[in-house]
Amino acid sequence: MELLAFQQIKYKEKKMVKTIVESKTKSAVLGFDHPFCVIGERINPTGRKKLAAELEAGNFSTVEKDALAQVAAGANILDINAGVVYNSNPNPNETEPPLMKKMIELVQGLTDVPICIDSSVPEALEMGLQTAQGRPLLNSVTGEEERLEFVLPLVAKYNVPVVAISNDDTGISEDPDVRFAVAKKIVERASDFGIPANDIVVDPLVMPIGAMATAGKQVFTLVRKLREELGVNTTCGASNVSFGLPNRHGINNAFLPMAMGAGMTSAIMNPVALPVTQKKIEDKRAEILSLGIIIPETMDDETFVSIFGMGSTKSCPGKEMEAIRAANLLTNNDPHGGAWIRFNKPAGTSAEGSNESGRPRRRGGRRRG
Repeated sequence: MELLAFQQIKYKEKKMVKTIVESKTKSAVLGFDHPFCVIGERINPTGRKKLAAELEAGNFSTVEKDALAQVAAGANILDINAGVVYNSNPNPNETEPPLMKKMIELVQGLTDVPICIDSSVPEALEMGLQTAQGRPLLNSVTGEEERLEFVLPLVAKYNVPVVAISNDDTGISEDPDVRFAVAKKIVERASDFGIPANDIVVDPLVMPIGAMATAGKQVFTLVRKLREELGVNTTCGASNVSFGLPNRHGINNAFLPMAMGAGMTSAIMNPVALPVTQKKIEDKRAEILSLGIIIPETMDDETFVSIFGMGSTKSCPGKEMEAIRAANLLTNNDPHGGAWIRFNKPAGTSAEGSNESGRPRRRGGRRRG
């Protein structure tokens, strides 16, 4: 009987685990009983040649746009990655720390959303910790000995939560039991530094479903095990699951609510549906005209892309955000559906049904005598 009571207490403790990430004025909470936390991934030059060139030239206009667009789309935390290799200096140990400092200062000047400091360069992580206001999330530590020995003392020194990626010196295992063992090792080593489990956010590593048919089932099982046995919050690179497949948004939209149901509490992802480019609009217009369909000359681009299901000419929340909001509602992490209603209200209206001028909207037809 006493053992049962002890197990119930331990389960309750794990169920209530919270990881708190803070800016100077705002908090984001990762927890099993909290809405899913979206970590915006767009401020990252990896694979973005245009952004990398801008950063080397000291142009931060895209960083500004990405920061504001992600917050507007619903990001709770902004990941900041300064991992650009300069043509003028290919040594990231020299270029990345000052760039990280500049980017964090810029983003903190634009928004009060908490940040995630993302780097593989130790000096850039420490520069980020020295620059960030509040309590940022550090991304990341792995099970590699060298990484553990450098990152965990930083986590303890600055009292911040950290993303723990489930790979070690042997690489990334396809065996979920091995990935769990690596996560457990990191949690135990963190404890040696006085870092509690609630400050460890485990990334169990999502494999592409196109390369491994069981990747989805694997991660759901692993997330449940991490929650029940280690009592830690979890995150992932959400788009990894759909890599290399058509209609990636469709797969992501299914994956995220299923992962949430298994106990995943956050994801590093793009919350923004990117604007339709002018070239795509022109190509589509030409295609429509070639079919003999007349397009009114007065039709603007936004109306055109809306009618033909192309998206929008403006940045707006992506379909993945719709799936997350719906899942929050279905799991009672959106009491009374307030966030869902605000997310879906027509543009230019308030949640109470008023337009932007404050004039109440007509709720019925004209009264007849």
